[in-house]
Amino acid sequence: MLDDATTRSGGTAKASSRAAATELAVAAPTAVTVPVPVPVPAGFAARCARTLLSPWSRLSLLLVLLAAAASSVLLFEPQKLLANGWPPHVAGPAAMVLFAVAYGLITVAFVPRPLLNLAAGALFGSEWGIGAAMAGTVLGAGIAFGLGRLLGQEALRPLLRGRLLKAADGQFSRHGFRSMLAVRLFPGVPFWAANYAAAVSRMGYVPFLLATAIGSIPNVAAYVVAGARASTPTSPAFLIALACIALPALAGAVVAWRKRHHLRGR
Repeated sequence: MLDDATTRSGGTAKASSRAAATELAVAAPTAVTVPVPVPVPAGFAARCARTLLSPWSRLSLLLVLLAAAASSVLLFEPQKLLANGWPPHVAGPAAMVLFAVAYGLITVAFVPRPLLNLAAGALFGSEWGIGAAMAGTVLGAGIAFGLGRLLGQEALRPLLRGRLLKAADGQFSRHGFRSMLAVRLFPGVPFWAANYAAAVSRMGYVPFLLATAIGSIPNVAAYVVAGARASTPTSPAFLIALACIALPALAGAVVAWRKRHHLRGR
């Protein structure tokens, strides 16, 4: 009986081995016929995509956009608002929203903000004019910062080699909120220049917008009140507004003069 069991187990083992060998023999040709994916070299489209997304291509796009915006401003002449006023068929909150959006867009194109702030006061009065001008200020700063960060930062950062440029970049990168707050409170640096300098630095988006909103209030309010009271240039409100415009500018010039050696020494 043991011999029979051994014979049966041996026969079973041999049968199993022959079955496994048969399965492998059947499966082998199938495995050989499976196509193997071959890596495809990067084509023309991929090279074009890399070129278009390169830092210098994005910087070129930013320059083209800014040139187009500046050209449109020269063509449509938004400063005519000071002389001709707002279109009569646009009034109320819709006019304020439209003014704030237009304000934000054209400040990206280097239009001087004092003209727009004066226009806000002349069109909407002191209270509503300050609201419209502040909304446009924050919107314009946010658009410029976003464009500069997305399209220009990667290409321009390697160019920060001068001592003064490195000092300004380090100040914005390490002390973003207080540096931008000081720039907004003491006018002297052009609005667009501060926006793009902050975008090239490593300043955060939220500190930039918050410092812009807080620091721009005194200057915007002074210009808006001056625009609202321009018809009465001897009124106390108009004279106080002029003083609020002149004194921060003078203080900013004094601070910059006193800090010039400190910046150069970095």
